[in-house]
Amino acid sequence: MPDVRLASPPGRWILLTTVLGSSMAMLDSTVVNVALPRIGHDLGASLTALQWTVNAYMVTLAGLILLGGSLGDRYGRRKVFVLGVAWFAAASLLCGLAPSPGVLIAARAFQGVGGALLTPGSLALIQASFHPDDRSRAVGLWSGFGGIGAAVGPFLGGWLVDGPGWRWVFLLNVPLALLCVPIALRHVPESADPAAHGRFDVLGATLGALALALLTYALIEAHGGFSAVALTGVAGLAAAVAFTWVERHRPDPMLPPDIFASRQFTAVNLVTLCVYAAFSGFFFLTALQLQVVAGYSALAAGTALLPTTALMLLFSSRSGALADRTGPRLPLTVGPLLCAAAMLLMLRVGPGADYLTDVLPALLVMGAGMVILVAPLTATVLASVDTARAGLASGINNAAARAAGLVAVAALPLLAAMGPDAYRSPGAFDAAFRRAMPICAGVLVAGAALAWALVRRPAPDRRRPECRRHGCVTHPPLEAVPGAAEAEAATASSPGRPG
Repeated sequence: MPDVRLASPPGRWILLTTVLGSSMAMLDSTVVNVALPRIGHDLGASLTALQWTVNAYMVTLAGLILLGGSLGDRYGRRKVFVLGVAWFAAASLLCGLAPSPGVLIAARAFQGVGGALLTPGSLALIQASFHPDDRSRAVGLWSGFGGIGAAVGPFLGGWLVDGPGWRWVFLLNVPLALLCVPIALRHVPESADPAAHGRFDVLGATLGALALALLTYALIEAHGGFSAVALTGVAGLAAAVAFTWVERHRPDPMLPPDIFASRQFTAVNLVTLCVYAAFSGFFFLTALQLQVVAGYSALAAGTALLPTTALMLLFSSRSGALADRTGPRLPLTVGPLLCAAAMLLMLRVGPGADYLTDVLPALLVMGAGMVILVAPLTATVLASVDTARAGLASGINNAAARAAGLVAVAALPLLAAMGPDAYRSPGAFDAAFRRAMPICAGVLVAGAALAWALVRRPAPDRRRPECRRHGCVTHPPLEAVPGAAEAEAATASSPGRPG
């Protein structure tokens, strides 16, 4: 049984290491959007290249994050975590030195591989290292510090872009890794899951990532010619079908199809796809709108986005407690509707927009909607399956959110008729932004309708989230996998999986 106490020096070192590692990936998911206009200007990149700068990272991260957790269980969580941190830092260095959009996009794809190794690994180390009496508090601190990192990410990104330059958005990860890796090797105990068995689902992970990449390419490059795009789209659909077939027939699949036998789990993931597609599209375009159209500096644009993540960080745990009393159906319906209203309020943001009267009201409403939504969504995911599968359920939900964001960033400029050079023209970008926001709002309304129609109150004895404070706007929190002993005990005492 793990016996490290949180108040001990080893406990503090473990917490510091895991916070440093996860903060690298958390910061990266929030700071890059703010840097996009300057990246495009300095590298002569089109809007298509900027989309790939965001999406190349998400393709590999979303496709491999479930496999990354399995590798840690099998080969050692510390070993895989350290490998992920080092890989992420090396890819970040390549991003920071990239001489062209193509090199930057390739480096971002490599960055996603490192993120897939370190993101589940940081939380797994806490789960495997701390004494059960301290584990919940350790996870809470890890989650809170990660939320702070996500909240300050846009501000930090804006300061770096306006100061030392956009390359430091990526280069900042290198000193963090140089601090993190030695601490991990010296102070973090190695652990693995003795029950881990079977072959790794490398084929499933490869097919999943390939399907995402091909479909994303078809959406982003749709303006470039029908034949190539159609061929790529068909190949992407074929890869998705092959992925489904492989997962149904492998003895140890990365994504077990039977987990979707829970109608509640399926319903909540459908809601997740809707809301995180809208969120990712919104924050991708809003960071550009504030700079290209409203004339904000990168620092001002990053600071402008702080209220949303700050509200999530301050009030998400209280929202979770409220949802325990009301049930998930109401917050999962009201939250997306509030966020949809916020996106329509963003239509007030145009040339010379005033922050207090035009920008802030929309972001406060957005933050309120996300506060109401995110914690109950995570709790409902965990409550919809047996406790032994809670970590898997959280990983699938997290990957679904990232995949939804990937598709949104690819598809939204196409749906809004945003040309390759639109971000260089304030008038053209503003017109496309005004077409895109109602689309995002409509997707959120669809998510609210799904929640109202399909989500029901879970059984009262189900597992509750440990990550109670969360500040990231692009994906829900990733929850720890229960320890083997407590998973067996919880499963034995569970009355059965809710339908």
